[in-house]
Amino acid sequence: MFGMASLPVVLSPQQIHRAPAPDYRLDPRYNALHQFFDKGGCPASRYTDEFLDVADTYTLDWRLLPSISYVESTGGKAGRNNNIFGWDSGRAQFSTPAAGIYTVGYRLAHSGLYRDKSLDKVLATYNPDISYGRKVKSVMRRIAPVQ
Repeated sequence: MFGMASLPVVLSPQQIHRAPAPDYRLDPRYNALHQFFDKGGCPASRYTDEFLDVADTYTLDWRLLPSISYVESTGGKAGRNNNIFGWDSGRAQFSTPAAGIYTVGYRLAHSGLYRDKSLDKVLATYNPDISYGRKVKSVMRRIAPVQ
């Protein structure tokens, strides 16, 4: 008699995200983020909707992922393999920058390495360099002041 083993199904962040990103153009965060990236000539400005959608979907500070992308790749200028976050020490490859945004956002929200940690602890886990957290938080304040 032959049995059938079943493995748990693990959904990717793209599969979990079922609907297209909402239109955020009337959201004041959209203008702040889009202007920040445009001022620096950053390719990431094309993904403003995705940054906001991921922040809202995974309950992250809306400035966090854009700030990490700015520190790691100047908002996509120096990103390789659609990895604008330097994820996995820059070795990770994503099918598109948007896929990277959803994947990294999902991991920050759900991975035991990051989940339920303060911003300072998240940033220290992301990159243990003593100045890293200060750099990211400085960019966050440049995008928009703490509210």
